[in-house]
Amino acid sequence: MRANPGNMANMMRKMQKMQKEMKAAQAALEVKEYTQTSADDLVKVTMTGQHRLTDVTIDPKVIDPDDPDMLQDLLIETINQVLSDVDEDTEKTMGQYTRGLM
Repeated sequence: MRANPGNMANMMRKMQKMQKEMKAAQAALEVKEYTQTSADDLVKVTMTGQHRLTDVTIDPKVIDPDDPDMLQDLLIETINQVLSDVDEDTEKTMGQYTRGLM
């Protein structure tokens, strides 16, 4: 059985279109900013889709020289939350292109 050249050309066009869409989606994700705030609003972290921190805001009242662990815990929690947001959005956005290919 021989492949139909018209079908192959059509499939190639669809793949090229999907590749362009994937590149555009990836570029949009890279510049998108994600922000998370700690539960008590004392720490705010902003990150790009490339996992680069662009801003960390710390409320002065959380800076306690006698309890540095509290600030460290808030930073870790908030950074992990924003990382999770980036990863989930990336999976959701890019997953629409990769589903069915595997």
